[in-house]
Amino acid sequence: MSNHACVESNRRAFLRSALAASTFLATARTAQPLAFAAGHKVERTFAPVKVSRDRLIREVVGLRPYRAEGFVVDAERLGEKLLIHNYGHGGAGITLSWGTASLAVALARGFVGTRTARPQRGLRSAQRRFAVLGCGVNGLSTARLLQRSFQDGPGTVTIYARDLPPDTTSNIAGGFWLPTSLYEPEAVSAKFVEQFRQACRISNRAFQLLVGPEYGVRWIDTFDLYGNEAEFTSELPGGNDLYPEHKVHRDAKHYFGAPYVRQYSTMLIEPSIYLNALLRDFYIAGGKLVVKEFRSREEIARLPEPVIFNCAGLGARALFGDKKLGPVRGQLEVLLPQAEIDYCYLGDGYMFPRRDGIILGGTFDHDDWSLEPKPEQTTQILEAHVGIMKGLKSL
Repeated sequence: MSNHACVESNRRAFLRSALAASTFLATARTAQPLAFAAGHKVERTFAPVKVSRDRLIREVVGLRPYRAEGFVVDAERLGEKLLIHNYGHGGAGITLSWGTASLAVALARGFVGTRTARPQRGLRSAQRRFAVLGCGVNGLSTARLLQRSFQDGPGTVTIYARDLPPDTTSNIAGGFWLPTSLYEPEAVSAKFVEQFRQACRISNRAFQLLVGPEYGVRWIDTFDLYGNEAEFTSELPGGNDLYPEHKVHRDAKHYFGAPYVRQYSTMLIEPSIYLNALLRDFYIAGGKLVVKEFRSREEIARLPEPVIFNCAGLGARALFGDKKLGPVRGQLEVLLPQAEIDYCYLGDGYMFPRRDGIILGGTFDHDDWSLEPKPEQTTQILEAHVGIMKGLKSL
């Protein structure tokens, strides 16, 4: 249950710390510039990731909210209220957050303005009260877009959540902008495909405007490693035009030992910085936060706000009876940071260099609810990345 005095005290403390933290510059690892000699481009060089067990600083496990049919952005009536769903993003929660939030908020526009042609001020204010369930990246993104679209004084948007940053699933995410691992191609509808492409483009543009140390977003060179050419003939998720500097290499001696490599630029988002910045912005804009866990749909229907957004992630399975939603477990190994690593790669595993450590991943376990690290997966992940580095070190 919520404790308003405690929440208000925590809110003020958070604002003080968040505002101070926003001035602390994150280390920006810019790509190593290409050199020129006698009019010829010199091949890009790569600093090696130091993969070893004695550099391991933590292991984390997260449960991706996965649906074979893709995310849900849809609206339904909940008594006299409007319930808008925005959940089921699989491994692309951060990547698609601004896009699906935009689609979800658009569904509220007609409801807010339909009761009277010229609503009295008091009625309009009552209508323009929104509840958001969940304080992960999708809840925060939805709340911020609601504030931008419908702000009508303090308290226009209230977030109800059991867990807050840094204790959300979003905080555990890798934070790499690539909309993958969220649906099965043979299971999705034409409606979903259209929503997916819209969400990709909206979200990509939104993150571009947040690049910089304040939000922990930066562009980074990325290398997809393939064993054969047929594997990368398909389009990158959302469209190749979302990934500048897209090119293909067929030179195992210079690119991680892989015979075929797809290179492109995309964005890397550092969750600890990014989520704190969103929460700070939400508070500054007059947002209200209530720490509360819901047990039933009926309990949600008793909320005072007439429009409710379900951004509960995996929690939507029990709250709203979506049995198509299930966990996909991912384990990450985090090594000591290396400021010299200025690239990402995806092959037998993936590597993202963040300020808080080198993120190594590569697991995708359906219907596994365990949050405990598995020693055999630790070994599997480390060995996969040692193998990739051996290819790099063979230069």
